[in-house]
Amino acid sequence: MARRRTAVPRGVGQSHEVFIARGENAEVWDVEGRRYIDFAGGIAVLNTGHCHPEIIAAVKAQLDNYTHTCFQVVAYEPYVELAERINALAPGNFDKKTLLLSSGSEAVENAIKIARAYTQRSGVIAFTSGYHGRTLLTLGLTGKVAPYKTGFGPFPAEIFHAQFPNALHGVSVDEAIASVESIFKNDIEANRVAAIIVEPVQGEGGFNVASPEFLQRLRALCDQHGILMIADEIQTGAGRTGTWFAMEQSGVAPDMITMAKSMAGGFPISAVVGRAEVMDAPAPGGLGGTYAGSPLGCAAALAVLKVFEKENLLERSKTLGARLTTRLQALAAQNPCIADVRGMGAMVAMELCNNGDVRHPDADLTKRLCAEATRRGLILLSCGTHGNVVRILVPLTASNALVDEGLLMLEAALATCLALQR
Repeated sequence: MARRRTAVPRGVGQSHEVFIARGENAEVWDVEGRRYIDFAGGIAVLNTGHCHPEIIAAVKAQLDNYTHTCFQVVAYEPYVELAERINALAPGNFDKKTLLLSSGSEAVENAIKIARAYTQRSGVIAFTSGYHGRTLLTLGLTGKVAPYKTGFGPFPAEIFHAQFPNALHGVSVDEAIASVESIFKNDIEANRVAAIIVEPVQGEGGFNVASPEFLQRLRALCDQHGILMIADEIQTGAGRTGTWFAMEQSGVAPDMITMAKSMAGGFPISAVVGRAEVMDAPAPGGLGGTYAGSPLGCAAALAVLKVFEKENLLERSKTLGARLTTRLQALAAQNPCIADVRGMGAMVAMELCNNGDVRHPDADLTKRLCAEATRRGLILLSCGTHGNVVRILVPLTASNALVDEGLLMLEAALATCLALQR
C-alpha cells in the first residue's frame, strides 16, 4: 500500500486495503495468504467467477494464434461470431448489429454517437442517480456528483436529467414520466432529443429497479417523439438478473443496449447492440478503436456464453437471488437500520438508514459495515446516491455453502457495528 500511494494517483480509489495474489471462483487470497469470500465480483465483472477454467483455456488457445490486428485493419472470425451471438440474444423482433469495444464508458459514448448520427439530433436525457462511466460525456450523463463529477466540469452540452422512479423515496412512475415531459417543456423540444438512456436496474445509484410499467411508458414516449431508447446494461447484463439482458423481463425492446463487465469473465471487452438501420448510421471509419473487440476478449466472451449454457447460470441467478433476498429480508426483520432489501435476480442490495427512516441515510454505518466485513474475510461494496446501500455481486458460480458462509460474515459484521454504535 505504501508503494501504491507513492506511485498511483490518489484519484484512483480503493475500497479495501487488500492486494490479491490468487483468485478462484468466489474466493481470493491476498499477498499475505489470507482468504476472502468475494461478494463484489470485480464490480459485477465476474459472474462466472475468478479464473473459470473454460474461459482461461479459451484465452490460452487464442494466445497461440494471434493477440491483435486491429479489427478495422485485418478482421478475425471471433469478432463476427460474438456479434452474431449477441444479435441473437438481444430482445426485439428486428434485425440487429453489434459493435465491439473495450470498456463500458466507450460503449455508452458510442451509443450516443450512433443515436445522434441516426436521428440528426443532439439532445440526450438520462436519469438522476444513474451511472454511465467516467469519461467526460458519460460523466455528463451520470446523475451523481460526488465523487465522479467533482472538479471535472464543464460537461458536454444538451444533456438533461429526469427523475428515476423510486417508490421508497417518494418518486412514482407518473412523476418520473412527468419529469421527462417537463424537460420537453422547459429545456429542449422533444424533436431535438436523440436518445433517452436508462439503466433497467441502477447500479452505482443503489440497485433501484425500474418497473416494467415505467420502461413500457418510457418506450411509448420515445416512440411518440421519434427518440431512440438506449438501455445501459453494463452492470445488469450477462445474466446477472436471471435473463441475459434485464430488459427481457420488462417486455420492452430498446433501440440499443450497451454491455460490458461480465460479458467476458474478467477480460476487457464491451458492446453496443441495436437495430441494424440505427447501427449502420455512422459512415465507415466513424466507429471502432485500436483495441476494440480484442481477439482475447472475444475468445473469453464466447467461452462465457458456453459456460452459461453448460452450467445453466441464468437459472442459477434466479435461485441465488432468491437465497440472498430471503436471508437479507430476515436480517432486516431483526434490524430496523435496514430500510429496504431489493434487486433483480442475483443483483441484490440492502439500504441502511438511521432507524430505518429513509430521510436519514446512514452512510457511516455502511462504510463501517464494509470495513468490518473485510476484517472478517468478506469483500463487500457500497453504492447509492448517499453511499448507504450495500450491494452483493457474488459470482453466480459460487456454491450455496460459500454464499451462506459469506452471509454469516455479513450478519456478524453488522451485529458488531451496531453494538459499537450503541
